Amino acid sequence: MKSYRILIAKIGLDGHDRGARIIMSFLKDNGFEVIYSGLHNTPSQIVEIAAQEDVQAIGVSILSGSHLESMKVLLSKTREVFGEKLIIFIGGVIPRKDHQALLDLGVDRVFGLEESLSNLVLWLKDELSIRQAGN
Repeated sequence: MKSYRILIAKIGLDGHDRGARIIMSFLKDNGFEVIYSGLHNTPSQIVEIAAQEDVQAIGVSILSGSHLESMKVLLSKTREVFGEKLIIFIGGVIPRKDHQALLDLGVDRVFGLEESLSNLVLWLKDELSIRQAGN
């Protein structure tokens, strides 16, 4: 498998990263190269890190309840720099009622707390190989 680079990002004042660290470890164990943004980033900082690290996907872990506004800004900024080429996914404490709104904004996938990490890995490998084939 090609080694894909994934940025796991924390946006805003959300100071809890246990889930993000578990996801990073699982992705690394499954062959991905993972970069972590650290805590308390702005959407602009996330885009800057993504550009510097030449990632193919950004996974946002969010628990603060600011997911709709944060993702609206992040998606706008990623499109300015990358167009539509990056895969953007989000997970954390996100009410089911907000999943469709996030997808409508342009998020590629919303992962709820009930989803297995194996589903994340399978989906990410599929999406990355599809996008790679399209280039």
